[in-house]
Amino acid sequence: MDLILWRHAEAEQGGPTMPDEARKLTAKGIKQANKMAYWLDSNLPESCRILVSPTLRTRETMEALDRKFKVMHELEPDATVETVLAVANWPNSREPVMIIGHQPYLGQVAARLITPYQEECAIRKGNVWWITQKSKGETEVQTYLKAIMTPDLVVK
Repeated sequence: MDLILWRHAEAEQGGPTMPDEARKLTAKGIKQANKMAYWLDSNLPESCRILVSPTLRTRETMEALDRKFKVMHELEPDATVETVLAVANWPNSREPVMIIGHQPYLGQVAARLITPYQEECAIRKGNVWWITQKSKGETEVQTYLKAIMTPDLVVK
């Protein structure tokens, strides 16, 4: 199974008059989302199931990709690792799954799957981490990091 974790791009700062879920992408965030969408569109299989947090910044990040997606309230900013893995149907999904969400849970998911000795990985804004699990033989399963991509590395 492939699990692709895409942290939302840079968003405006929240404050007392702006609810967290209403924060929009900044101009820099829009550029980050567009660059990553360009890379993802040429690398994601068509069969990829895309699940998005309900916050405005994650939906705006996803809009750059222009593919079908499903908003999942279970992926709100305070989601747990267990919830995210259940929503993704890890490791049993037959198709690749991409989650567009938030820190700290994206980093916690990455740490749980690929680095058993730390609690969280730092996934920066706009970055994509691609985790793959493959069977090796009849009884052994390997989980590995297939790619980390940042908007700065995308040439468009």
